[in-house]
Amino acid sequence: MSATQSSFVRSTILFMLIGTGILLGIVVATFGLVEKTSATFDYIIVERDIRRTAADLIQNLTDAETGQRGYILTQDESFLAPYDKALSSMNSNLELLSQRVRGRPIKQERMPELQSLVQSKLSEMARTIDLVKSGQRDEAVRLVQTEVGREVMDQIRAVMDDFKQRSDSNVDRGVSEQVEATQHLQWITVGSGIAILVVMSGAMLIVYQHVRELLKARTEVEHLNAGLEARVAERTEDLMQANQEIQRFAYIVTHDLRAPLVNIMGFTAELDTSLKSLQAYVLADGTSVSEEMIREARLAASEDLPEAIGFIRSSTKKMDGLINAILKISRDGRRQLKPEPVELTPLLENIAASLHHQISESDGQTSLDTKATRLVTDRLSLEQILGNLFDNAIKYKHPDRPLELAVRTAPEGRHMVRIEVQDNGRGIAEQDQERVFELFRRAGQQDKTGEGIGLAHVRSLARNLGGEISVSSRLGEGSTFVLRLPSDLSRLVRS
Repeated sequence: MSATQSSFVRSTILFMLIGTGILLGIVVATFGLVEKTSATFDYIIVERDIRRTAADLIQNLTDAETGQRGYILTQDESFLAPYDKALSSMNSNLELLSQRVRGRPIKQERMPELQSLVQSKLSEMARTIDLVKSGQRDEAVRLVQTEVGREVMDQIRAVMDDFKQRSDSNVDRGVSEQVEATQHLQWITVGSGIAILVVMSGAMLIVYQHVRELLKARTEVEHLNAGLEARVAERTEDLMQANQEIQRFAYIVTHDLRAPLVNIMGFTAELDTSLKSLQAYVLADGTSVSEEMIREARLAASEDLPEAIGFIRSSTKKMDGLINAILKISRDGRRQLKPEPVELTPLLENIAASLHHQISESDGQTSLDTKATRLVTDRLSLEQILGNLFDNAIKYKHPDRPLELAVRTAPEGRHMVRIEVQDNGRGIAEQDQERVFELFRRAGQQDKTGEGIGLAHVRSLARNLGGEISVSSRLGEGSTFVLRLPSDLSRLVRS
């Protein structure tokens, strides 16, 4: 390998590692900030519920006290209706408030005191009503005039005011933390996007410079040795094809990885918009809140925020999947090949047997025709190639007929072996037959799970073995994948 090629490989790997590191950082940071935002939002909602429950409890006590005093003054039993209604709600108010303050030590410590005060107030009101009902109205009036009930009520209000004040303080702090987290997420997304564009631009520049140097070298070789023109042309064509694939790979990676970033940026803006609606409602603090503001806040809490968080999570998950696919293809090129004699007939029979259940489910069948029975190659890579082709034949079988899978092997020339995997499945349109081997690219109806890395993985493995794979197909009739491999990989490895 020349110094120019070594520099190109090192630079390309360096840029890929930098880009992968940036993407991993985005995924980790985004997950952390999204989880923090979700936890803060839940905390704000609970504090808001505590405040509302405390207000409901005070209102019910006030209604009960109003009914009690009205009955004492007028002895009209219609005043007992709001009293009874308020009593029926207070126990549930206390129980709900007790549940919601769990995990908040200061409020939880004051709950026994609050429950005791409420019971005292209820006992005082019940006693006065019982005195009136038994004809001792004057005694009931004197009991009210002692202002014991008012003092208890003032103590209850003091506890409730403390709860409200602490809840308001916690809500303010939570909103501030959520705003800060949203701003951090936006800056991380924008900064990382710019960094990735810079990295990919650098990689494309290196590819461009390398291609230009190759073209220059080709011209020099043609001038130096006209007799080697055919060999130079063949070698240059191979190099151009490799560089075109690198360019296509760089474009695909840039395009596919940028899409989740755009989604994340868009939905962080959606989070910011929804947060403003929630702030207008949550921070009203006693002022009147319009029905429109309440509706917008509820819509943000029930739909907009969960939807935005869900889309951000799905985008980061997709980015993680794309990164793993890139790393998988990268590992294929680095794995050391181990050439060994491979008997094709037992190998194909074992693969077919492992998939027999899936094939027989639709009354399908497999046929083998092995005119070439042996080659020296890397067993693991060959098993992965054939396994992928068999799996694809099963996955994309035609829904209206049983699967027929035929595998043929034959010598091709002096140093190559040809392996054909033919099926009668859905087939591939002519314009998509080369596209299916590209990373993250799929063809035809997208009704099966997958990310478009299977056949790209197969082509990468085939080329690592010194061979090539191609496909011929007719839509609706089936496909034939043709794998050409050197009969003895050890000679290539040694060379």
